[in-house]
Amino acid sequence: MNYFPDEVLEHIFDFVTSQRDRNSVSQVCKPWYKIESSSRPKVFVGNCYAISPQRVIERFPGLKSITLKGKPHFADFNLVPHDWGGFVYPWIEAFARKSVGLEELKLKRMIISDECLELISRSFPNFKSLVLVSCDGFTTDGLAAIASNCRFLRELDLQENDVEDHRGHWLSCFPDTCTSLVSLNFACLKGEVNLAALERLIARSPNLRSLRLNHAVPLDVLQNILIRAPHLVDLGVGSYVNDPDSETYNKLVMAIRNCMSVKSLSGFLEVAPPCLSAFHLICPNLTSLNLSYAPGIHGTELIKLIRHCRKLQRLWILDCIGDGGLEVVASTCKDLQEIRVFPSDPYIGNAAVTEAGLVALSSGCPKLHSILYFCQQMTNAALITVAKNCPNFTRFRLCILDPTKPDAETNQPFDEGFGAIVRSCKGLKRLSMAGLLTDEVFLYIGMHAKQLEMLSIAFAGNTDKGMQYLLNGCKKLRKLEIRDCPFGNAALLMDVGKYETMRSLWMSSCEVTLEACKSLAKKMPRLNVEIINENDQMDVSADDRQKGREDVPISDTGRAKEGCARVRVDFIGEPAELDPQLRASLPTFLFEEDIHKTEDNESPIELSSGQKSFAGFFNKAK
Repeated sequence: MNYFPDEVLEHIFDFVTSQRDRNSVSQVCKPWYKIESSSRPKVFVGNCYAISPQRVIERFPGLKSITLKGKPHFADFNLVPHDWGGFVYPWIEAFARKSVGLEELKLKRMIISDECLELISRSFPNFKSLVLVSCDGFTTDGLAAIASNCRFLRELDLQENDVEDHRGHWLSCFPDTCTSLVSLNFACLKGEVNLAALERLIARSPNLRSLRLNHAVPLDVLQNILIRAPHLVDLGVGSYVNDPDSETYNKLVMAIRNCMSVKSLSGFLEVAPPCLSAFHLICPNLTSLNLSYAPGIHGTELIKLIRHCRKLQRLWILDCIGDGGLEVVASTCKDLQEIRVFPSDPYIGNAAVTEAGLVALSSGCPKLHSILYFCQQMTNAALITVAKNCPNFTRFRLCILDPTKPDAETNQPFDEGFGAIVRSCKGLKRLSMAGLLTDEVFLYIGMHAKQLEMLSIAFAGNTDKGMQYLLNGCKKLRKLEIRDCPFGNAALLMDVGKYETMRSLWMSSCEVTLEACKSLAKKMPRLNVEIINENDQMDVSADDRQKGREDVPISDTGRAKEGCARVRVDFIGEPAELDPQLRASLPTFLFEEDIHKTEDNESPIELSSGQKSFAGFFNKAK
């Protein structure tokens, strides 16, 4: 029974911004379900095949903003077939046909065509924000359509996309009346841009706060841009190569003096390190610094830059900083909360940082709660020290580039080190592990990591018991990623009911058979179960092919998808209508066979093919 009018409840629900909390609200009672449904403006769909666009429109008639995810993140490392799917056009077509008032669209790892971008630009008159992350299928012609037709565009954010660059004219397609831009990011574009059009666009965008440029924007244009946009908060520098004694450089220094509002700095795709001193002026105000795409910045110039950044809360850096550089970070950046140390070259197993750098960070940065760390070696003693120094970790991802390497001092597995992490860090939600590991570490995780939501493991464990410990103990686990582990059918099928509460499971190069996957699909018909066979040698009977059975739909590339609650329309059959009470992201379970097996290699430095893809397994899109 409701004690408040619907209008009051709707106003109260407006203050509930978390997607999870909104889901919980909708499950209290039928009246709340209806009110929440009609008033929710933003929707997140973690698997674009989990629910149909038509059902989303029916469920959320007031939809204005949607986030869609397509391919698993393993697609970034060529572990998913290129034609797996992830097309956004059916969604946009459905929204346009039903006249949805779409204003914001965020896509991750999806295929979006120029035709689709054209449809977006002409179908939604109040469209304001387009964010594309790791997407492909489009060209700069599609961007030109967005620029030309979206009169109220506030945000165009292109991150890690594969864009075919026809020519750099798209920036000139913004009409002279466009003054609404707040955020513009085209750092991933490889081609030339119309520099004059870029300067004019920025000059008439008084509210611009975030700007990330590609390598085609030179130093003299950057200087002009900073003069026209002195209120930038987020700046991504493109090409930064010049003589520090030149007039252009001196003008840039003067322009930077007027940009003291910059809090986030990134880019430096092409850089002359001696010119970095110009940015020392704004470093004291920085809270975020991303140099993960700047291999040209290293040595003393990098250390000088870091020493000026005392307020940093977020740092992404390459491992060329070395242990000594990380010690400088630890002594300088006392407010640091997140750090990611990427390999300068993931294909050469010679990382420039070790356990010493990790220990220094943990002892010098007491607020640290999120870390991604690529290194050449590690010890249990170091991990135990880190666990004591930083008990507030919520994300801990450690990648030893040789994934089967033991403790560098004792030659023992890392069970005790990672055990210390999960015991001390009670709020740990995401964990990635590497190095020699046995079933014992999974016992520790199951016993202590009660808040864990995502786990990535590779080359670990001894028997099926390891996976059983995880599934039995980690009640909040939503995503589990497993590569090259000895887990088989018994572990997979032991407690299939557990999978109802999970979002996804990926198993690659494990000991799971096709028959076990079929059995899982039959036992749990509401799960999306896919088997990807890299070698196109799937053992499927001719009878199954002829009948085109729904429980074993076969594509022409030899992949099978079984027991889906909603059959993918780009495979076979029509989508089944979902119960309205179902959450908008059903679990997906993928099993990959016989790919990227580790090869023997005599060199202690060169990585085998399995280890190369292993590095990618941890190194997700930045």
